[in-house]
Amino acid sequence: SFLFVMMDVLEKFLEIGKRRAPGWNSLTREVCKAIVAVDQKEKEQYNQILGHDHLNKNLEEISRRKTEYDPILASLVKKILATHQPASNVITVEEYYAIGELFTTAKKQAELIATLSLDESSSTEEQQVTPWEVKAGVTGIDYNRLIQQFGTNPITPEQIEKLERLSGVPAHPWLKRRLFFSHRSFEEVLDAVENKKIFYLYTGRGPSSGSLHLGHMIPFVFTKYLQEAFDVPLVIQMTDDEKFLFKDLTLEAAHKLVRDNVRDIIACGFDPAKTFIFSDLDYIGHMYPNVLKIQKLVTMNQSTGIFGFTGSDNIGKVAFPAVQAAPAFASTFPHIFGKTTKVQCLIPCAIDQDPYFRMTRDVAPRLGFLKPAVIHSKFFPALQGAQSKMSSSDATSSIFMSDNPKQIASKIKKYAFSGGRDTAEEQRKLGANIEVDVPCQYLQFFLFDDDKLHNLVEGYRKGELMTSEIKDALIKVLVDFVAVHQEARKKVTDAVIDEFMSVRPLKFGAKIKAMKAAAVAQNSAPNSENQPEPSK
Repeated sequence: SFLFVMMDVLEKFLEIGKRRAPGWNSLTREVCKAIVAVDQKEKEQYNQILGHDHLNKNLEEISRRKTEYDPILASLVKKILATHQPASNVITVEEYYAIGELFTTAKKQAELIATLSLDESSSTEEQQVTPWEVKAGVTGIDYNRLIQQFGTNPITPEQIEKLERLSGVPAHPWLKRRLFFSHRSFEEVLDAVENKKIFYLYTGRGPSSGSLHLGHMIPFVFTKYLQEAFDVPLVIQMTDDEKFLFKDLTLEAAHKLVRDNVRDIIACGFDPAKTFIFSDLDYIGHMYPNVLKIQKLVTMNQSTGIFGFTGSDNIGKVAFPAVQAAPAFASTFPHIFGKTTKVQCLIPCAIDQDPYFRMTRDVAPRLGFLKPAVIHSKFFPALQGAQSKMSSSDATSSIFMSDNPKQIASKIKKYAFSGGRDTAEEQRKLGANIEVDVPCQYLQFFLFDDDKLHNLVEGYRKGELMTSEIKDALIKVLVDFVAVHQEARKKVTDAVIDEFMSVRPLKFGAKIKAMKAAAVAQNSAPNSENQPEPSK
């Protein structure tokens, strides 16, 4: 986690490098080496480097004032200056302190991660999380370990409070319950709103079945909340090309599934004036310039390291990540944002999609684009347990949005893994293990009444409720949720789908416009440099 966050320090050096003498690229390589050198095994070599005697007076001044920062940072700066050519300009005191601020943020982040309470029952078995496969032990994914492994940031109570203050609406229950738990640069999006700037949302779906299941609904329900809370535009990518490349589907079949899935997505309640849904096969001509720019900056070694591709994978798989990355840049949608590139993107997704956007964030500065922000959800588990996520390929593991009440009840009663005891007597005496109980986990997602949720889960944990009672409660919640969705889906005609998928300007920004008007009234002119004007 420390190394991932330190890449922000490297980015600061790159930013400084734009104003520096030739040869700065070699210096940034030394930064990378210095970051790696914090490893204990290189301590001896590290100390030898620090013994160099050709440091200039600028470094001496820094050394006198560095006590407020961690020694690792001081050592990092010393190594950089020690290996830098004397003929070139060196880092200034002011720049040193700017980097120090980044490093301090990294330290605070590490401390926050350290304070997260690890579930004592979390499995010590090896877990595997990729965009294509999720596996874990019986107690499910260790998300705190994922935060450290992926180098993401936990969402803080302060960020949730800031979201509520800026949007004027309560935080979604999934934020309060830490079901959306991790992020990259979410604070920057909130800062953009505070500075009266527009951002946009980007999420997507790979069509592999005729109906969405409950797990697919998570990013769409949450994205709808964000769209309404901030009055921002949304783009939804349908990756029919990905499913053709990665699944046993014909291109025609994958493309046909798009409209079925779009019908489900629209039924979530998105605003057609603010939402553009597109199929990769249909929109690729608009995206292709950015796709090519991204592909040119990602090497085979990087692609293999991030996604685990092998020599037996088709070349389409290797090329595809750039297609998923392109919508994270505003210039991919000139019909929405015009010529500007300076519009922040926020991507709600499950954390298994993070590798795509780590790559995207890496290439963004080199293309002159803003890094997209990402907010991650936990996985919606399969009925059989939290070892894996819900999958369209296994009907017994999933509740589909097309299921009728009888099918939902049957699947919950027959397949939903229970943390209850074997007998009623044991259940009353010992209570349920709610950490592994699938009905309890599903209720965390879809029972939005906090008091009812608490009473059900606690009653079950204490043995006051039986397994059949908790399953019956879940069945009612899910039947109602699916019924509302099915009614909304019936109203989505082909004409409505065509409207959502047409390339057209979107209307958004009323909240930002109101904020700007209020600022003008208070004689505080907003900073809207290179920002699209809110649409009329």
